[in-house]
Amino acid sequence: MLLHAAKCIGAGIDIGTVFGALVLGTSRNLSLKDELFKMAVLGFALTEAIALFALMIEFLILFAL
Repeated sequence: MLLHAAKCIGAGIDIGTVFGALVLGTSRNLSLKDELFKMAVLGFALTEAIALFALMIEFLILFAL
């Protein structure tokens, strides 16, 4: 289960990176705010999906063996 905790921390760091880049991009060019927000939401969804897939695989390995 320690490996799962490390994966969750990694996903949290990645999500923070995505939204940190959103803040920086918006502060540099305010006219692209809507486009950057759409990309940030997509990045958040993909990062969260990877973490959920990793959790699913971990449970399959844990309970299948």
